[in-house]
Order: sequence, then C-alpha cells, then structure tokens
Amino acid sequence: MGAPEPTRPVGWATGESAPDGDWLVRAVPGAAALKPYRCPGCDQLIPPGTAHVVAWPADAPPGVGPSERRHWHRSCWRSRAHRRPG
Repeated sequence: MGAPEPTRPVGWATGESAPDGDWLVRAVPGAAALKPYRCPGCDQLIPPGTAHVVAWPADAPPGVGPSERRHWHRSCWRSRAHRRPG
C-alpha cells in the first residue's frame, strides 16, 4: 500500500485517491459540527463543536445521501491505511 495521491479540489470537497479507493472529502469546522457522529476509524464519538472531516466514495451519485457519508476524526482519516482491519 502506497501513500495517498495528492488531493485535487472538486467543488466544495477535495478528491483523494488512496489504496482504499477514491474519495470526496470535506473539512467540517468546529462551528459547523452541530451533532455527534461516530468515527469509523476509532469507533469513538466526535462531539458537537469538534472539527473533523466527512468522506464518501467518489463514484457515488450526485447528492449522495447521509447513508454513504462518514464523519471521521482528522487523524483517523489520515491514518486509515495503517489501521488493522476489524
């Protein structure tokens, strides 16, 4: 597994290519984080007011719904390629 490729802007999100696929990623500032989310990287809550990222598959149809989007701690998103499965 190599390092993620450089990002490329795609509207209000950034496109990222990595060994786990192509993703659209958007930074969520703390002031815009109004509810808690569970990070799939560490399985811990991201409390309201915490800056984080939201990511979804780049091949998802336009206007993809919440079922495809995942909210991640920034550090968990950056280190996901180095995490053991399960």
